[in-house]
Amino acid sequence: MDVVLADRLQFAFTVMFHYLFPITTMGIAPFVAFYTIKAWRGDREAETAAAFWTKIFAINFAIGVVTGIPMEFQFGTNWASFSSASGAVIGQPLAMEGTYAFFLESIFLGVLLYGKGRVAPALHAASGVCVWLGSWLSGFFIVATDAWMQHPVGYSLGADHHIRLTSLPAVLLSPFAWWQYLHVLAGAMVAGGFIIAGVGAYYLLSRREAALARRFVYSGTITALVFSMLAIFPTGDRNSATVTAYQPVKLAAMEGLFESTNGAPLAIIGMPDVHNRQLIDPVFVPDILSFLAYGNFNANVKGLNAYATELWPPVELTYYAYHVMVGLGTIFVAVAGLAVLWLVRKRLYDSRPLLWLLLLAMPFPYIANEAGWMTTEVGRQPWIIYGLMKTADGASQTVVTGETIFTLIGFVGMYFLLGVLFLYLTLREIGLGPSHEGVEGAVAEVRA
Repeated sequence: MDVVLADRLQFAFTVMFHYLFPITTMGIAPFVAFYTIKAWRGDREAETAAAFWTKIFAINFAIGVVTGIPMEFQFGTNWASFSSASGAVIGQPLAMEGTYAFFLESIFLGVLLYGKGRVAPALHAASGVCVWLGSWLSGFFIVATDAWMQHPVGYSLGADHHIRLTSLPAVLLSPFAWWQYLHVLAGAMVAGGFIIAGVGAYYLLSRREAALARRFVYSGTITALVFSMLAIFPTGDRNSATVTAYQPVKLAAMEGLFESTNGAPLAIIGMPDVHNRQLIDPVFVPDILSFLAYGNFNANVKGLNAYATELWPPVELTYYAYHVMVGLGTIFVAVAGLAVLWLVRKRLYDSRPLLWLLLLAMPFPYIANEAGWMTTEVGRQPWIIYGLMKTADGASQTVVTGETIFTLIGFVGMYFLLGVLFLYLTLREIGLGPSHEGVEGAVAEVRA
């Protein structure tokens, strides 16, 4: 196996496993803040809900920290050439994430977990808001770093081929970064909404925690519907517009478009055949891709054949990941919309089929989020910094394939154990329920 491929597989595994946990923390942080503020105002039910969801948040946060650290080391161990060339730029937002966002989130999470009765009630309530802001701010700095790799701005290239930062505001305020971040945030909130609603549905189906379960289902379904629609428009639409403007070959791969076409159709389904450069058994909507890409039904959309083959991303993986994300996103709108309709009709809490649907839907936003990131990162290939550095040139020169495979096997084993531990702690907390008298003991157990 080629060492660059081994390096990519290792990073892909670690980042995809890690990303499961920021999805959850960003998605449920607003609920933690909301219930904490309601508790401060005297809502005893909300106090119970806040304590419960804070524990779920803390478990995800802890596993997220543990699984996030190895990725930073991989910048030095496996991607030293990339880090050497671009460290002056990517080091800035990554450092800001650690200094501002991570410390804000972690410090006030401690206050939220253990400050009840030890700090002023207003400070305890404010800590929930700070945890929320910290989780979202952390996501922004990470996405801004990735967005710079997708569309580099605010830099100059030295004679030694090292990239120098010339404008930090250009990096942080890039429209590419902001639309990508808002789309990521919408995806996380879809996951958060379905998690809250799904847990509430579980309690209703189990005929326990009825009052809190209704609150969870109510807030979760509405959140899931609103952010499922926002994930499509405007965030998904605008994020796609930046891809169209700056990475048109990725757009062609996402849509399986091999030939440049006036009035390009939108492929609903189909199987890309790279060898013969065609979609097999496609179902097209005429002219829609041209309209979505350029606002003109007759606009010319460049196909993959307009670009050198060596500049193509892995077409099949990019195409299928994108269509999985879009397909699931459409289903989320339908499921959440149906649930909200039944909610308005005051029939949702007693509809066991819909409650089962909400419960079983919980894993699928994770699949959609992971598919979205695969589309973004795989579709960028063969570039590690788009237009500036190819992935093959970013790998470390002294690391061999065997070393990377050996450590990858180690990561798989270690992360399997972490995954089992995470599932045990989370399912145990859900099984005990928000009103369980031993909830504080569970908190101490998580801390230990």
